Amino acid sequence: MPSPMDTPEDSHLRKVDATRWAAVASLLALVAVLLVWELGLHRSWWAIKALPLCAPLAGLLKRRLYTYRWTSLLVWPWFAEGVVRCTTDASLASRAFAGAEVALTLALFIACSLHVRTRLSHKDPA
Repeated sequence: MPSPMDTPEDSHLRKVDATRWAAVASLLALVAVLLVWELGLHRSWWAIKALPLCAPLAGLLKRRLYTYRWTSLLVWPWFAEGVVRCTTDASLASRAFAGAEVALTLALFIACSLHVRTRLSHKDPA
């Protein structure tokens, strides 16, 4: 909650930090869901599909604007896989993991998009 002494700069920095941590949290949660789903539920080597999602983590933590941009594009294959498996898998548990994958990819996309938009709407030096 903003205090009466907050400047527009303080408000902007809070929004940037919030979107940054939302992106990092949703990315880490997505990787965790994929690993638990494939290793725990299916005991499948398909857990390697989580590996490419680890690539943007360092850039997100270092606030690299370009990383937020390409990460928002990177998530769409996982979204598509989640939608397909949510509608076609026979197992209820698998459909639940697929639904979580869809929700987390959307959360990651939204967080990255808002982060880029917030930083570009304000002359952010970082």
